[in-house]
Amino acid sequence: MQIVLVLVGLFCSFWGYILFDALWRSRWLNRNDDVGPMFVSLNFVLGVFLLLAVKQPARNRSLIAYGAWSSLAHAFTMTIQATEAWAHGIHRKDSPQDIVIIGVVGVALLALLPAKTISTGRSRSYQSAASCLTLEDLVHRRACIEMQELFSERGDSLR
Repeated sequence: MQIVLVLVGLFCSFWGYILFDALWRSRWLNRNDDVGPMFVSLNFVLGVFLLLAVKQPARNRSLIAYGAWSSLAHAFTMTIQATEAWAHGIHRKDSPQDIVIIGVVGVALLALLPAKTISTGRSRSYQSAASCLTLEDLVHRRACIEMQELFSERGDSLR
């Protein structure tokens, strides 16, 4: 997993050079392409954070999942655009290999995604609930803790 994170992180981080070059030389103005630099900036930042996630992949599961799903969504969008362009007799600059590469990145990140860890302790503190990896898990865990506290105050049990 860590090797894939480094490779994908470096690949996406390299887009920072493309972004800097496009902004420095105002290429986006000449090509009337204001969306390009914005898209590249998102991938550049994703690359930096994927490199930071290398140390503790399990703690950065949501970020890695975002990288995977955004890559798959990007490959899917490129596929639709390429198909539509081809149907209208237009040749796009991106090649089928680009679509495959981005798709493989998404599949690799999903396939190697660390397993979700769930705290098994019955701690009542918010700090131990913070070990959950996603916001949804954290909110759910906090709600469970609050219900346990409510029932314990009343002398009831959840079981």
